[in-house]
Amino acid sequence: MGAKPMTEIYPNLVYSDLGGDFNLDGITVKVLIVQLEGSSEWTLEVRNSKGTSIVWDEAFADDRDAYDEFKRQVADEGMKSFFEDSNVIPFARPRP
Repeated sequence: MGAKPMTEIYPNLVYSDLGGDFNLDGITVKVLIVQLEGSSEWTLEVRNSKGTSIVWDEAFADDRDAYDEFKRQVADEGMKSFFEDSNVIPFARPRP
């Protein structure tokens, strides 16, 4: 009996209209507020111009809560907080 191909179904992503490019003090980041289709929770991700992605651990009840958290971070820590390397966890690199 041969192996049967396994078909995986991936849920669609729903992007909030509250996300997008955000510019302040000459610094631009991309704000992504995303929900898996059928889920009630939203996630928050901020990508800086270096390609670093900052993802919040906690989920949010709605997209407005996620956006409010982003704005709180900007107000409390400033836009430069999205460029700090202290929060970066590097991916493992293959050994040569």
